[in-house]
Amino acid sequence: MNSKFTIRLAEPGDCEAILDIYKDYIIGTAITFETEIPSVAEFSQRISKILKCFPWLVCENDGHIIGYAYASKHRERAAYAWSVDFSVYIAPKYHRCRIATALYTCLIEILKLQGYQTACAAVTYPNEKSEAFHSFLEFKSIGVFENVGYKLGKWWDVQWFQRHLSEFSEAPKAILSIDDVKESKCFDKILKNSVSIIKRS
Repeated sequence: MNSKFTIRLAEPGDCEAILDIYKDYIIGTAITFETEIPSVAEFSQRISKILKCFPWLVCENDGHIIGYAYASKHRERAAYAWSVDFSVYIAPKYHRCRIATALYTCLIEILKLQGYQTACAAVTYPNEKSEAFHSFLEFKSIGVFENVGYKLGKWWDVQWFQRHLSEFSEAPKAILSIDDVKESKCFDKILKNSVSIIKRS
């Protein structure tokens, strides 16, 4: 796999390629609890909405999108403003190439720049690979919600993971938007450093 990899923010034209990866998870797995494939227009709106506040990243191999990850609002109430949820999906061909690790690492560093304090991830349980992945990236398991989802003919639990992104202060600073940080030299450095994590063979 002697190829060129890049990580960047998603763009409107990426929608169909991203959805092509996601739809297989919808149809054949319980990794997502979504059960119907969204339209391209609906999915495009989701991406645009998230990019107003949070990073939505894509990983490319020679110009082709092979995985993506994004952060999203944890809860609606104002006091949750410094917490985010993580999601990541990788094309099957590129599993075990550390694409997810690179994307998560990139997300973490960008979110630190923005001022977020806590990252959360909900994982369908049991899922030993995802548990090991989150533990490797210093997420801590904080509990299991039992039988909260029904898909593919059975009930599923959800395990929650959490990682603190920075030291807590008595008065946290206001969150910066993606537009506030994406033009900085530090932002570009984060993208490039994250790419170096990817396994090449």
